[in-house]
Order: sequence, then structure tokens, then C-alpha cells
Amino acid sequence: MFEEYSGYRLAGRLALWFSLWAILGLLLDQFLLLLLVGALVLLGYHYRHLSRLAHWLWKDRRLTPPHGSGSWEPIFNGIYRLQGKNRRRRSQLARLLSRFREGAEALPDAAVVMGHEGEIAWCNKLAELHLGIHWPQDAGQRIDNLMRHPKFSKYLHSNRYDDPIEMVSAASDSRLLEIRIMAYGDNQKLLLARDVTRLRQLEQMRRDFVANVSHELKTPLTVLQGYLEIMSMMPDQDEKQVKAMSDQTYRMKSLVDQLLTLSKIEVSTEVDPARRIVMSQLLEQIAEEAEAMSGGRHRIRFDIDKSLDMYGDELQIRSACANLVQNAVHYTPEGGEIRVRWHRQEDVARFEVKDSGEGIAPEHLPRLTERFYRVDRARSRQTGGSGLGLAIVKHSLNHHNSHLEIQSTLGKGSTFGFSVPSNLIAQQQHERV
Repeated sequence: MFEEYSGYRLAGRLALWFSLWAILGLLLDQFLLLLLVGALVLLGYHYRHLSRLAHWLWKDRRLTPPHGSGSWEPIFNGIYRLQGKNRRRRSQLARLLSRFREGAEALPDAAVVMGHEGEIAWCNKLAELHLGIHWPQDAGQRIDNLMRHPKFSKYLHSNRYDDPIEMVSAASDSRLLEIRIMAYGDNQKLLLARDVTRLRQLEQMRRDFVANVSHELKTPLTVLQGYLEIMSMMPDQDEKQVKAMSDQTYRMKSLVDQLLTLSKIEVSTEVDPARRIVMSQLLEQIAEEAEAMSGGRHRIRFDIDKSLDMYGDELQIRSACANLVQNAVHYTPEGGEIRVRWHRQEDVARFEVKDSGEGIAPEHLPRLTERFYRVDRARSRQTGGSGLGLAIVKHSLNHHNSHLEIQSTLGKGSTFGFSVPSNLIAQQQHERV
């Protein structure tokens, strides 16, 4: 069993050592001389063990320290125990690192660990496949020296990693990657790259299918609607049947029009930030349409700041605003009030539609912008709702760096609105009316 260090034991040994030399000195009548000899012998003893320790630390390749005696025994034993702890700790860290690498290799994404300057510290095998990085040959290389895509370099050095970017793989032009960077620890960064080629192909196929089918349906529906209008003017016709067919044809035509609008908005992802939209004229047209749709059944008030315009795609903004206003007219009971506001709120422009309808239960709010989602399907059929209006609003606003905000309380109505960021706001010199 190893002897442990004890200060009391060390002091006792020193006292015993010098006591023996003191007694010998008294017997030989050479007290100071023999005390000096004892100190020199003790110093030589310690110097010898210190030399052995230094030789073992710097030159000896053995793992175990030399054997010590006396007061040096617990020191050498302590070093030996510390070595054992370090070996066990290194073994645990090696196993942990091995499990981490196994887990990282099992990821469906390419993963690259980088330093604060973008130097590669580690990557998995998918990084070699998708990003063209070779491990360990490229260890320590800056990743922007290996991935020389301007879009990626701008994203890497922006230090703004809230949203991912999409770019063509450096290893294969036919592969599309979604790249996200996350900062962690002491200026470390983790890059994840996911192959979204198949997903984008499926999305494009869906868009093409919806657009093509909607376009092909538009012509026969127009023809059918024309014949129904002719039939309605002919004598001896069942007016109820003709009206029912006309209503359903109009509903289907409206659905097709909305599908075509949604397809156009999805494809038109680029918005010209220099194209001015005169919001007062746009909202006046929407106000006229809302009054015609309401037929005097609602109290509709438009509060428009005519000095406030914006930049963007007029078709998309018109679709977003018109759908919000039309939904309010559809779902507000007769005699209800609808208020539409376009105004400045601090450093943003704000559009809001507030109604006094029945409101929406909280569990429905997160899904309102899904395609074809309806809170009350029976009522949607009565009002002609398609479930695409808020999906159009969502995509239109996404292209203008905004999002739909919904506040609703059952029995008290709802408020739908969005904010236009300051970089898309344009000012006019008009008075507010």
C-alpha cells in the first residue's frame, strides 16, 4: 500500500534526524559542526532524489516514476497516482470523443467544426461528399478558401446566421445544399449542410402541377360559365338549378384564380426594392371592392395615411391586403364593423384589419396560413371560402421581409395585420385624411 503524504510525519522525521545529530554532537563536543554535517547530508539526500525526478521527467521514457524512500516516497507515489488518474481521464475522453464522432457520422447532414476564423477543426464523411472537404488533409485550412462561392463567403463573414442559405454543392453541380452556421463556445462555429435537391424538385413539381392544372381548368370553366349565363336568360328553365350550377362554377373559377395567384407568388421570389407602390390608390380600390362585396351589410371604415407608400411587388401586396379585407367581410356577421388602417407605427408601416366577427379559437391560429385549412368548413362552403387566402398572404409577406400577425378572441372579433420594415417605406408629401 502506498504511503500517503503527511506533514506531521515529515516534521517528525526532520526532528528525529536533527535530534540524532545533535546528540552525537553533544557526545563529541562538536554540536554545531555535526548539525551542519547533518544538514549537508540531508541536502545531498534531497538533491539526489530531485535529480532522479528531473531525469525521469525530461529524459526517462518509462511511464512509472522512480522509487523513492523516506519523505520522497509519498511524492513519487502521488505522481504515480496522478498518472493513473490522467490515463483514466484520457481514456474516458477518448471514448467520449469516439462516441461523438460516431454520432456525428450518423447525422444525415454534412457537419464541419470551425474555429473563430473559419479554420477547419473537424468534419464528417458527408462533408467530404457534399462540400468537397478532405479530412484530415484539409485540417486547419480556412473553409472559405475551399468553398469559393461568393454567396457562402458573404454568409460566413456576415455573422448573421438566423436563416440558412441555399447554394449548389462544390462537389456536384446537380446537388442543392441548404447551409446553416451556428456559433457556440469560445468563438467556435458549426456548419451543417443538408441535401435538399429532392425536396426542391418535389416542390417545383407541385408548383408546376398546380399551375398547369389551374391553367387548364380556367378555359373550360369560363366556357361553362358562359353557357350557364345563356341558360339563365332562356325561358322555361329551372332557376334554382341554373343558379346552383352558376354558384358552384363561380366558386371553382375563384378557386382556380387563387391557385394561379399563389403559383405566381411562389415563383416570384425576387422583389424589386426600388418599385414604388402607391398604397392610397391601392387601398381605395380595395375599399370599393369591399363595399360592393358587403352590399351595405357592414360598417366599413378605411383609415389611410396618404403620405405613406412602400416599395415592393404591387400584385403581391394587393393580394395580401385584399384577402385580409375580403376575409373580414366574409366572416363578419351582418351589422358588424370592419376597420382597416394603414399608418406609421414608430419606424415601420402598419396595415391592420379589425373586425367584430365571431373570433377564432386559439388552437386554430397556428394553422390558419396552411393551404385549404378552414376553421368552419360548413361556413366556408356557404361564404365561398377556398382556404387559400391566408396562404397567399403568408407568401406575399415573406417576400417583403414581413409576416402575418393574428390576434383573435372568441365572441369579440379578430385583428389581422403586418408590418412593413423601414427599408421598404416611401414617404409622400400628402396630408393625412
